[in-house]
Amino acid sequence: MAEILAIKPAAVEGPVVAQLDKGVLRLTLANPPANALSLAVMAALTTEFERAKTNKAVRVIILSAAGKVFCAGHDLKEMTARRTDADHGKAFFAETFAACATLMQAIVRHPVPVIAEVDGLATAAGLQLVASCDLAIASHEATFCTPGVNIGLFCSTPMVALSRNVSRKHAMEMLLTGETIDAATAKEFGLVNRVVPREYLNQIVTKYAQTIASKSSLVIKTGKEAFYAQAEMGLADAYAYTGRIMVENMLARDAEEGIGAFIGKRKPEWTEE
Repeated sequence: MAEILAIKPAAVEGPVVAQLDKGVLRLTLANPPANALSLAVMAALTTEFERAKTNKAVRVIILSAAGKVFCAGHDLKEMTARRTDADHGKAFFAETFAACATLMQAIVRHPVPVIAEVDGLATAAGLQLVASCDLAIASHEATFCTPGVNIGLFCSTPMVALSRNVSRKHAMEMLLTGETIDAATAKEFGLVNRVVPREYLNQIVTKYAQTIASKSSLVIKTGKEAFYAQAEMGLADAYAYTGRIMVENMLARDAEEGIGAFIGKRKPEWTEE
């Protein structure tokens, strides 16, 4: 039976429900109808990601959502209400975008892989959430957009994650037009890894997660950290850095065990060392 990490009253499921089963932690946005990223929702998500860092049982994280919308981005009603503040909302807006940046970086810098399971609309900061995950698998019904330009607010912070996933031309197309793209186009752009029928989405994402969870968590952590670090370096520095990482990895017990198991044609037994 799955371990329930976040206990919520039955009538109030949000804003985030966490469930751990066989090394896979599923974090579900449960803030209907739009699963908007209010300050409370971002704080809850960030807390769950931070908590997962100290739980050795967590080997993979799936980020999903309840309802027809994956995530509609920031809570514009919450933000608009603060325009009556003495500073016209400036401090609250800064707090909101800072909290969002903290959340997105918590995903990228997390020691375990994070998979977005997308069914429905992912827009603005919701798309940013998808783009920040290590993998993204979408249903055929999923749609994506950065529509800020349509309401006088360019999607500048979602642009950070978007432009690190897709080509510049594709990113600018989405940012400048604000138009919605379907799941097939999102895959073509490189925003998602796979597009699958809705009825199989949960099953396929879980299979991906379980496959990754079966690997050495030490090796996965080492590789994820190195991936993002080298991506920000010049070519020579990237090779020098990853060369050092490979040497350290080769000296790990799990590398010795994994290579020995491969040569000996047997299943490896990971020690996580």
